[in-house]
Amino acid sequence: MTSDAPETTVPLETVAAATNRLLDTIRGLDDDVTVPSLLPGWTRGHLLAHLARNADSLVNLLLWARTGIETPQYASMFIRDADIEAGAPRPLAEQLADNEAAANRWLALAQSAPEEAWTATVRTRQGRPIPATEVIWMRLQEVEIHHVDLAAGYQPGDWPEDFVARLLPRAAADLTNGIAAGADPSIAFEVRSTDTDFTATIGSGSPDHTVRGPASALLAWLLGRSGGAELSGALPTLPSWK
Repeated sequence: MTSDAPETTVPLETVAAATNRLLDTIRGLDDDVTVPSLLPGWTRGHLLAHLARNADSLVNLLLWARTGIETPQYASMFIRDADIEAGAPRPLAEQLADNEAAANRWLALAQSAPEEAWTATVRTRQGRPIPATEVIWMRLQEVEIHHVDLAAGYQPGDWPEDFVARLLPRAAADLTNGIAAGADPSIAFEVRSTDTDFTATIGSGSPDHTVRGPASALLAWLLGRSGGAELSGALPTLPSWK
């Protein structure tokens, strides 16, 4: 696979490999798509429908970058949510085919994007301006995090080390910003990885204790994907990551 995407971004080969792991897991799922996922209120069917429509939404952003014609990630949040609800009950075979096709559409467009497309600025569904190269990272996060959310054997410890190393400091910074925005001065602690050199302070002010554990376990906890059983230290209640 080749692309004119700058070397500073996530390689498309990394997203393709993560997607193949996800699709392999989907192929091995039980046919019952009503099994709960790890996301409150969502079944596996909801999650599978979301993953496919997310790929299509990021196709929109790549088209925007390529053509210069503003193409929102989602036409509206109402349509986004309605598409997920409508797609959730579909049989597993249909969900799999949809995810294969959507992932291939996104990857094919990304692989064929000219160099100038990657220098464009687009906006996320929240309205945040981003360089087009960030769309690659957005897709990788969706694939890796929601793979865990399927509750089908793929665990935070299975996340590639480079994915954890890239996301962990961002998750810590996002939570600190969220705490600051919520004006909650009671949360201030340090996180320290026991298997890498990562350390960070969450919250404002001087941290009063340290939470320790493997980098992947710290990330899963900060993302709300784990209760923190693998971690040591007092675990405060955290605001939602995103």
